[in-house]
Amino acid sequence: MCRSLLSARIFHQKYYYCSISMIQNLKLHVVESGDAKNPLMLFLHGFPECWYSWRHQIRAFNKDYHCVAFDMRGVGESDGPPGKRNYTSDLITGDVCELIQVLGHETCILVGHDWGGLIGWKFAAQYPQMVERYIAMNIPHPDRFSELLTFHLPQIIMSWYIFFFQIPWFPERAVKMGDYNMIDEECKHGETTDEDIQAFKYSISKPGRTHTFLNYYRNELTLLFNKTGVVKTPTLLIWGTADNYLHTKLSYDTEKFCPSLKVERIEGGNHFIQQDKPDLVNQLMRKYLEREITLKI
Repeated sequence: MCRSLLSARIFHQKYYYCSISMIQNLKLHVVESGDAKNPLMLFLHGFPECWYSWRHQIRAFNKDYHCVAFDMRGVGESDGPPGKRNYTSDLITGDVCELIQVLGHETCILVGHDWGGLIGWKFAAQYPQMVERYIAMNIPHPDRFSELLTFHLPQIIMSWYIFFFQIPWFPERAVKMGDYNMIDEECKHGETTDEDIQAFKYSISKPGRTHTFLNYYRNELTLLFNKTGVVKTPTLLIWGTADNYLHTKLSYDTEKFCPSLKVERIEGGNHFIQQDKPDLVNQLMRKYLEREITLKI
């Protein structure tokens, strides 16, 4: 585990600085890179990751943006209050809202993947005035997800883990088995190194973090079956077509939930697309943002 901490410290010294932000009586571990006077690009990570999953994007965009990634509540170095009730989507979107203000910004370019992506969709629906552009990666609009989760058998089968994680305590033991072997199996793709894997293991192995992170899933069904509503924010959906958890069909027919949507599919890309194909993802992000700026002018 010490290798991951060393890796993180080296990355800190070269690319950004970290700090602790207080929001809603919680301490959040925040990582920043770039001039704070530039527009904010805020990253929301997924499971079983942490802020470090955005290292490639931080490097790519810190010259033009104030890049900020953070350990979401219950993850890594951030506080993890006990109890399922402390991990509802409303509380987590509230964290995002307050953090943007604490960072000294009024709006952001919001980027989300997996669980962070679900929160991103929810945040864009609830706080549209705070999101200039939304970039979602391998995560559908929640209302589209709930559609397929009710009748599309392939997606129901692929979502087995959501139902498994509803069981008390046993899933925590399963995640920890074999020195968190699940992370080796699921996250080792593309340009992800053994040292990167150790960083994710270090984050989730901190006391109590496996339990608090799984509480996200224990509130997920409520999130999915409570309508999120239409997202009017201009949005880019980047989708790896070899996702083992989310069927590519989820990336279609989303326009009814997000009229200003552009979809870019990466053939053969996996669920952890921002780490699996970072150069291509960064190119698509930059192309989209430059196009949107041109249209705005």
